[in-house]
Amino acid sequence: MKAITMRIQKFSRPGVILLATVVVIITTMVVANATQSLTTPNAAFISYSLASGANSAPITPATSKSVLVMGCCTTSNDESVGQVSMLHIPSNYIEWVGVESYNGSPSTITSGISFVATTHIVFIDYAHRVDIQMASIDTIRVHNADSSTKAGNVTLIW
Repeated sequence: MKAITMRIQKFSRPGVILLATVVVIITTMVVANATQSLTTPNAAFISYSLASGANSAPITPATSKSVLVMGCCTTSNDESVGQVSMLHIPSNYIEWVGVESYNGSPSTITSGISFVATTHIVFIDYAHRVDIQMASIDTIRVHNADSSTKAGNVTLIW
């Protein structure tokens, strides 16, 4: 009887080690598959100060991925903000949907798709005279249609 008990104990020790190894391997595989990969977003910040009728330099949004475009006017008595989510398909078009700046009445949704320069995308000032618009099939710009100089910034996050 002692011989049988010792034999079971000798066989069970390698079995326990093997079982523990299998459990560790399976746990590691489950944890590795369950981890979430987070990436730090990219961002671009562009300041502008535009005389009446002037345009900013062209801004090229990231291609083939969603881009959050936020713009604001910081000029006194004309402060406001507008934003759109944008998709830039290179050499084809830019598509967007978002919210126009507040101007005393409820803000409205802006949306569209374009490949034509000067197409309005979103107003970013209170008076609705400063907007982000198409500069070309692949770029956007800030345009000041007001009679005075306007300043602010545009942020792109992708």
